[in-house]
Amino acid sequence: MANPWSPETRIVRTPSAVKDLVLVGGGHTHVHVLKSFGLSPVPGLRITLIARDADTPYSGMLPGFIAGHYTHAQCHIDLRPLARFAGARLIHDEAIGLDLAEQRVSCRTQAAVAYDIVSIDIGSTPHLSSTPGALQHATPVKPIDGLAARWAKIVERTLDGRYAPRFLTVGGGAAGVELTLAMQYRLRALLNGQGRDPDSASFTLVTLGQILPSHNRLVRHWFHGHLKAHGVRVIENNAVSEVQRDVVVCADGQRLDYDELIWVTEAGAASWLADSGLALDNGGFIKIDATLRSVSDPHVFAAGDVASNIEYPRPKAGVFAVRQGPPLDENLRRAIAGEALAPFVPQSKFLSLITIGDRYAVASRGWLAAQGRLLWYWKDWIDRSWMRQYQELPGRTVASQAAGRE
Repeated sequence: MANPWSPETRIVRTPSAVKDLVLVGGGHTHVHVLKSFGLSPVPGLRITLIARDADTPYSGMLPGFIAGHYTHAQCHIDLRPLARFAGARLIHDEAIGLDLAEQRVSCRTQAAVAYDIVSIDIGSTPHLSSTPGALQHATPVKPIDGLAARWAKIVERTLDGRYAPRFLTVGGGAAGVELTLAMQYRLRALLNGQGRDPDSASFTLVTLGQILPSHNRLVRHWFHGHLKAHGVRVIENNAVSEVQRDVVVCADGQRLDYDELIWVTEAGAASWLADSGLALDNGGFIKIDATLRSVSDPHVFAAGDVASNIEYPRPKAGVFAVRQGPPLDENLRRAIAGEALAPFVPQSKFLSLITIGDRYAVASRGWLAAQGRLLWYWKDWIDRSWMRQYQELPGRTVASQAAGRE
């Protein structure tokens, strides 16, 4: 049986009247939808993209960006040419509400946007307020669309030479481990370039349980070794109970001094969803079925971290957002045409390639594990190939995109 989401089987459908498709957020899933509608437009369909930032980062390349292996342009997709290619109107604003009865999306600064079908792909937001002082003093990794600017400020403060920086990462999942090692690699190189002692920057990682809790024992063992070899102190099985200006207080009373506090714990859903009237899970994420449609409103779809699939629960990982692109595209087309939707079954296991700052990676899938430099270059090839799909649009190359930004 043919894959219903492949380009070869896609059917261009014509709605009976002009309809409005509104895409809220420029996440990994929506960039695929935009390109698809540019390649196979639906006559009579108006598309609007509401995005807080015109540049959307690819999460898989952010550790490499932090480590200095990629430029900003290499790991960010410019939504402006992508929207033009799709024939979509781009509203550079932040969605702050949803009126299900009137079918309108409220924006922070501009007028509400009407929709016939709306799809939400806005990722997740940090839950800093649950830890006293974290909101005031921590630098959150999410939302990832602002991480580049936050990282630039950290680098500036580190290189001004006024102190020997002490970095503290809260969160021991793959993101916390990767980013800590990426920061360590990059800042050592920058300090060395200034003629300063690269060991003057210290790094500590504290986590509620074990590091990399969703990975197998061998992967955890390897990363304990990598973190130790790179001079990163690891504190496991200890919760952060309070954040003060220059110190973190742990549940066991231990006090950890810091100059830069990086917050990489599990993030939550945007607060405005609680007032939307949509069915949400306990974390505030939009409940969707196997067709990626809201279980409570047939005009609403959701994908990526903001969505919670009640039929096929999966962890919040970029790989799932990427692979939701084709089925979301097809089901939006079906919904616009008034046709039955096609269910999508996401894979239950997936390969993780967790990087170390100095171009080295560990592969993890179930009980399988491998590591080496070749894995980093393989991941680099995969990531660059994915990015080229959205940077090298027909009639537009990476070079012309970079020139357009100057």
